Amino acid sequence: MRHGSIPGARGRVRPLTLLGDAVLHEPCREVTDFGPELAALVEDLFATMYAARGVGLAANQIGEPVRVFVYDCPDDEDVRHLGHVVNPRLVQADGVVVRGPEGCLSLPGLEAGTERYDQAVVEGCTVTGEPVTVHGTGFFARCLQHEYGHLEGRLYVDHLTGWRRRKVLRQAAKAPWSRRG
Repeated sequence: MRHGSIPGARGRVRPLTLLGDAVLHEPCREVTDFGPELAALVEDLFATMYAARGVGLAANQIGEPVRVFVYDCPDDEDVRHLGHVVNPRLVQADGVVVRGPEGCLSLPGLEAGTERYDQAVVEGCTVTGEPVTVHGTGFFARCLQHEYGHLEGRLYVDHLTGWRRRKVLRQAAKAPWSRRG
């Protein structure tokens, strides 16, 4: 294996932004510079995601309001999907709507049954500007929709209604990491 081929090996772990931080609630801006700073950001995203034991991470979750996310996520057949997308567009989200447990590194320790489509397609590009299309099913489709939502300024709790939403927001307010707690 060549040096540096493990995503995040050269990255640094950055602090996570948490529920209530303004950067999580605003749409992120398009990436226009595909230079070494973008490559370093992707490495930092992988390093931070792995350190936090996540399966995906968007740039605004480490305080960078740009349209980039990384993932290392299985699908329902336990096939591993590993990669990143710059300037993603969710071009397809369809199939069966499934309510499943969903958590977020910006709401550590919490989860709620969240409805997502079981198929998703994201188009964008790599850190070098090459076009990329990512197809996801099952849990991986959930991950793609979740990370894309972050870049649009939405969290999974924004998809919740009624008692599910009230419950997770109450839990967040009482959490040790809460700015309100």
